[in-house]
Amino acid sequence: MSAKLTIDGREIEAKAGDDLLAVCLSHGIDIPYFCWHGALGSAGACRQCAVRVFAGPDDTVGKIVMSCMTPVTDGLRVSVADAEATNFRARVIEWLMINHPHDCPVCEEAGSCHLQDMTIATGHHARRYAFDKRTHRNQDLGPLLTHEMNRCIACYRCTRFYRDYAGGRDLDAFGSHGNVYFGRAEDGVLESPFAGNLAEVCPTGVFNDKGWSNDYARKWDMQATPSVCAHCAVGCNLFVAARGDRVRRVQNRYHGALNGYFLCDRGRYGPLHVVSEQRLTAPRLNGATVSDHAAMNAARDLIAEGAIGIGSPRASLESNYALRALVGPDRFFAGVADAEAELVGRMVEILRAGPASIASLSEVETCDAVLVLGEDLTNTAPRLALALRQAARGAERELATQKGVPQWLDQAVRTAGEGRRSPIVLATPLPDALDPIATQALRLDPLQIAELGFEVAAALGGNAASDDAAAIAHLLSTAQQPLIMAGFGLGAAEILEAAAAIAAALGARAKIALVAPEANSIGLALLGGDGLESAVAALQSGAARHVFVLESDLFERAPRDTVERLFAAAGSVVALDNLENETTQRASLVLPVASFTESAGSFVNYEGRAQRFFAAVHPHADAPASWRRLAALGAGEWTALDQLIDAIVAERLDLAGLKGAAPEASCRCAHGEVARTPRPLSGRTADDRAGHDPLATPPSDPDSPLSYGMEGSRGGELPPALLTGYETPGLHSANAVTRFTEEINGPLRGGDPGARLIEPGHAASNIATAFTAVEGEGLLLIPLHDVFAGTETSRASKLLAARAPAPRLLLHPDDAETLGLAEGDAVLIDGVRCAAALSPEPNMARGVVALSLGTLVPRGPLRRVRVEAAR
Repeated sequence: MSAKLTIDGREIEAKAGDDLLAVCLSHGIDIPYFCWHGALGSAGACRQCAVRVFAGPDDTVGKIVMSCMTPVTDGLRVSVADAEATNFRARVIEWLMINHPHDCPVCEEAGSCHLQDMTIATGHHARRYAFDKRTHRNQDLGPLLTHEMNRCIACYRCTRFYRDYAGGRDLDAFGSHGNVYFGRAEDGVLESPFAGNLAEVCPTGVFNDKGWSNDYARKWDMQATPSVCAHCAVGCNLFVAARGDRVRRVQNRYHGALNGYFLCDRGRYGPLHVVSEQRLTAPRLNGATVSDHAAMNAARDLIAEGAIGIGSPRASLESNYALRALVGPDRFFAGVADAEAELVGRMVEILRAGPASIASLSEVETCDAVLVLGEDLTNTAPRLALALRQAARGAERELATQKGVPQWLDQAVRTAGEGRRSPIVLATPLPDALDPIATQALRLDPLQIAELGFEVAAALGGNAASDDAAAIAHLLSTAQQPLIMAGFGLGAAEILEAAAAIAAALGARAKIALVAPEANSIGLALLGGDGLESAVAALQSGAARHVFVLESDLFERAPRDTVERLFAAAGSVVALDNLENETTQRASLVLPVASFTESAGSFVNYEGRAQRFFAAVHPHADAPASWRRLAALGAGEWTALDQLIDAIVAERLDLAGLKGAAPEASCRCAHGEVARTPRPLSGRTADDRAGHDPLATPPSDPDSPLSYGMEGSRGGELPPALLTGYETPGLHSANAVTRFTEEINGPLRGGDPGARLIEPGHAASNIATAFTAVEGEGLLLIPLHDVFAGTETSRASKLLAARAPAPRLLLHPDDAETLGLAEGDAVLIDGVRCAAALSPEPNMARGVVALSLGTLVPRGPLRRVRVEAAR
């Protein structure tokens, strides 16, 4: 129901019951605030958002209230500019600043600080308090975050996000009154994989990115670029900030349908691998550094002799297409095992067939019953796991609404909701970080998970099933918006088929989310191409002599024996990559290429949404974008990204939506190109001018409408896909995002970026009703995923490497006893000694052995292995 209210004489229509502060911010009316946050709701802790409200048309006195705690009602009259309310806000900021260190000149947050914005907005500029300041001892919170408690104003945002929203338990509020302390009980690493969000959630700089703090630059001295995370299949949106041709910082870029206000730590710190010591900087031929000209001539000779192309799920859709065009569609192969290529291809088929619709991340948060089959979401798709934590609170919110408690009063909702939880069932072989929010957590091996899934589908069709399956079927059938989640995490095609069978049984009201292995796994599958085993067969048959490998360490994405056979069958292996890895070390020719922060392209996420990323820094001449390398080798006459996209769309009509992922490079806004840098850029510092011609023209960017200078369009006049930051007059921090959305927590004005390439049909097809078990002796080998060490690129980030655990080998104690193994024993897997000693895990399924993915075992399909003691 809508309500009409008047704010300082301006009539506004809003949803009745919404909090007044949110309504004001949505309509561009600035009220200073600290504790309120779009995703966290109202707390009333800071007392900063005072306004005067009037009870009715005859009330001429009114009263001062906190706008964040005041619901909108029809006929409400409000004055933000009221003199007493204005003075109240000024006094509040003054007492909040009593103990602040006033360290803006040396604070890394200065220039993009919400506290600065609010202090200026209230007019506070001189300190009158003449006594000693309260001081705190800071804590060492690990390699990712700094801690400066003296900046704290006790808004409680940190604990509300960390504990209430993200489910962390090792950060809390201690003390009372004027001596409240936010930190851990003792020094130590913050355990949550979402801890990095504290750097943006905190409005005063108490928490900040540690890497950034050691190498910070002012916001007005950096150029920012819209980008997309390359570290999992969710496709969270990022801002990548750079200075001096070096990426300095990554921050969240709001997307109403995906990441909202928050990132996982892999997405926040993983892109910093681009400044890793593992970066490739020069071409190599047979181990010797050569000129780029010589390397490209050598590559052309190999193409003339016949070559196959190995694509990559971490390379852009455009780069994969360029390689496919260079070698020919029949010689293009996915850079993964055949089983993975088939399984991801099957994902695309299931998503296209329907009838279940594809769940966006924001839709996951509103589902009222969820079944997760086998996927360790916290480690394979962390942002989806965070969304699932919000879905778990659905029943709590519903009860609170029935009691008349508005959703934005989060603490009141938790009290009124009586701790109720929406049904979430996890069926996984290993302990899961989401176990505490699950109404049922089943420990099953992958085949048992698949069997359970097919039984649930049968029960939904009215057939007999086990008690667990029947109970789950009842939960899903009685839900308004049931969700099925699965993925490639266990490498089991059987689980994927079971998820499809359940979705088909539930029909059109169901939603489905299938987690692909990497950022562009779906995009690679849309292009087509068999896996590495087929590539080996092509070489052995004489169809081609040489191999071009695109941005991939094959030893991480397929069984070692398959990759070894590929190298043995190839005359020469050419690796195009930006990171040193085992594949580049063994390649006969290495061609450096730009990373995703230095080039433009598109990723297709788990929901089939194509999203464009742009270069944050101008690429080095010897490391151009992969597709440019391939075009120069003869793939096509493309000199700009839009030309390549046109070629893709001309050949593949099913990818026509790719053009709508972002505006073309020719797009011009009100003031021309889009400026990457802010207006106050000085450009006079030694850091910026060292090694540069001061009179040189900034480089051009033929692949986007963005410029590398400060001249051009910016802010609210831009299409959402081209926003380089959230900044308006008076608002310079991430909190300015409220000026760019249709409503609080709603889509961006102009629509959220990206274009869906996959839309479900109206009837399921080719849905299996049973599965064939993996026969044989031995234990089922499953990967042990880790959010900090899950990919080659995340491990190349020094910050994430410092959080990565040691490689592990897990067995259930019963299986260990049967095999005559004890904790700490050395173990052979199929006769090969494992680099990690045995760790028994009583809360895992029997019949499986778990090995750390990437460090101990490559990605691959589900299989059985022989496990024995190393003698």
